Amino acid sequence: MNAIDELAGHTSSGFAHWGYVLAAFCALLLAVWLGDGARRREPGGKVRIAALVAMALWALLCAAMGAGSLPAQLAETLRDLGWLGLVYALFASDGRNGHMGPVRPLMIVLAFVEALQAIAIMLQLWFGAIEGVEEMIFHISVMLRLLVTTGVLVLVHNLYVGAVAQQRIAVRWACAAMALVWGYDLNFYTIAYLANWVPDNLVAIRALTQIIATVLLAFGAARAQSSLRFSPSRTIAFQSLSLLVIGGYMIVMVGAAQSLAWLGGNASQLAQLGFAVAITVLVLAVMPSKRLRGWAKVVLAKHLFQHRYDYRAEWLRFTRTIGHGGAQALPLHARVVQALADITDSAQGLLLVPSETGDLELAGRWQWPAAEVPGMAMEAASVAFFEQHGFIVDLDEVRAGTDHQGERARVPGWLVEDREAWALVPLLHFERLVGMVVLGRPPVTRQLDWEDFDLLRVVGQQLASYLAENNGQVALLEANRFDEFNRRIAFVMHDIKNLASQLSLLSRNAERHAENPAFRADMLVTLRNSTDKLNALLARLSRYGKAAPEKLAGTDVADVCKGVVTRYAGAQGPRAHAVGETSFGVLAHRETLEQVLLHLVQNAIDASPQGMPVLLRWRIEGTDGCIDVVDTGAGMSADFVRNGLFKPFVSTKSGGFGIGAFEAREMVRAMRGRLDVESREGLGSRFTIRLPLAPAAEQHANPGTGEGSDEKKVA
Repeated sequence: MNAIDELAGHTSSGFAHWGYVLAAFCALLLAVWLGDGARRREPGGKVRIAALVAMALWALLCAAMGAGSLPAQLAETLRDLGWLGLVYALFASDGRNGHMGPVRPLMIVLAFVEALQAIAIMLQLWFGAIEGVEEMIFHISVMLRLLVTTGVLVLVHNLYVGAVAQQRIAVRWACAAMALVWGYDLNFYTIAYLANWVPDNLVAIRALTQIIATVLLAFGAARAQSSLRFSPSRTIAFQSLSLLVIGGYMIVMVGAAQSLAWLGGNASQLAQLGFAVAITVLVLAVMPSKRLRGWAKVVLAKHLFQHRYDYRAEWLRFTRTIGHGGAQALPLHARVVQALADITDSAQGLLLVPSETGDLELAGRWQWPAAEVPGMAMEAASVAFFEQHGFIVDLDEVRAGTDHQGERARVPGWLVEDREAWALVPLLHFERLVGMVVLGRPPVTRQLDWEDFDLLRVVGQQLASYLAENNGQVALLEANRFDEFNRRIAFVMHDIKNLASQLSLLSRNAERHAENPAFRADMLVTLRNSTDKLNALLARLSRYGKAAPEKLAGTDVADVCKGVVTRYAGAQGPRAHAVGETSFGVLAHRETLEQVLLHLVQNAIDASPQGMPVLLRWRIEGTDGCIDVVDTGAGMSADFVRNGLFKPFVSTKSGGFGIGAFEAREMVRAMRGRLDVESREGLGSRFTIRLPLAPAAEQHANPGTGEGSDEKKVA
């Protein structure tokens, strides 16, 4: 018997035959399960299904015609190309296919080498009868298999080792399956090349490796599904039910196969395979039914279990998440979102916290960088509603028109429009809302029920206590810093007052006793300017803490903005631009408003790239006049905007005192206005000053002086 015939005869053993049949069944079953809409759209989902179908075809041909038959060899080429496509798809989902130059050429070469197997098969058909040609083609074919196997193992190793920690968790099961298949094939073809034949047991074990690889892929796919939970009693129950179903199915299959065996000959074998395929297709058509799976889960959960959740496991996971500290740990706000999202298997989330004006603003993100959150995420009236009711909102119900307690009118429009937003969970501490968590949609969406609401409500209360404690610590630290600042500023003001008094006395003495008229005049001018500057500084320092800077009056917004822009005009062009359709007046103190704008513009210029101007834009919004200061700089994170931007003594500038932004906000508030901030890292920032519009009579009584007066004043 020659090498090819000998290899084809190896699968005649019962173990190998049924092993390949079982491998085909497992591959088809997993392919149909992965064909569900949500799973098919996962990274590499379609390629994974195609690889499984190719593997099932190869296993069926091995079982029916032998592993060494020409159709089986051709199907093996399709299987290898499918696995190779899966490797590339995993590289693509990892985001490394765009900048890993060697990956794509290597895969093209491996696919070409594998495609040469088809040419070897054709040569065997044409010249197989010639003595010695079949053995030569066998050696060439095995050598090509070894080249492809070695190359793919290298790619699989690079795929796993080069992945980041989070992505490595996602690909480890697929990598383990491919390492098993290709690792065994490496030994399989090495023995075939050296010995010119393969023992029967290696052919049978090869089918076993395909089954184990399919199980690993199934386990990895199941781990990615939100419905998978590791609770011992539930696992045993569901697995026991599955084993009973599979056992009954196998009994029916064996009985039918034995009955068909009475036909005898090749017709018996073909009838058995045809019956197996028909029953498999029938079962696979029923098992993916969501209604059937949902009914089974409800019945089992209702009659076999008291609760859906393993509360001990949930509490331990919650404690680990919140208590995880260290330099590499996530910020507290992100850990709060993660702790709540883990319960519902949500992959992302947001934390909204009350601002000083009572509305909600973004405080932290967890794996949701693309969420577009406005500066005012939720208005104060809606905050009061959730604080009073503590109602957990299923946003899918809101989109469907369901309204239980009036929450539909209180949910912001941006949450309803964002289809990835799934649920709203208020965090209440002693009947006071300290935060609101927006949970992102899990990979497999389900409807929340009473047990979900109860657990989320209890965990939300615990998280609220952590946030309240953190806020108390921050407030205490800030109060201590203010005390220290007040002590220091008292000494500074005392010294400045003494210096101002000395300079005033010097100017008076010089005026009376200086003999040189020219020197006296020059000294007087210098001393008086110094005295004026020091007195102005004292007046500025004395304004901290006052309810209002000066009497508010109608102030022309365009006049103020153009004056600020003129101050930043340089030899290389203006560093700031003023844009506005029409001018209008706002109730403000002109000098204070100019001081705020000068600070914001200077900060924007410092944060912007060299040569990129800053935009000042004025507009009317309702009953408010708005001035936007927009830059294209590095931007700020939501955490810094919330916890650092308006906190005294917190500065990103080297040597900065950290009171500029705080002072600007307090000045705007003193003018009965508001300072809002919207910023995205890498895109830039926008500061918006909102001031009440001046009455029409004041606008006409205090007209702007125009650009010419601005230039004159600056000059």
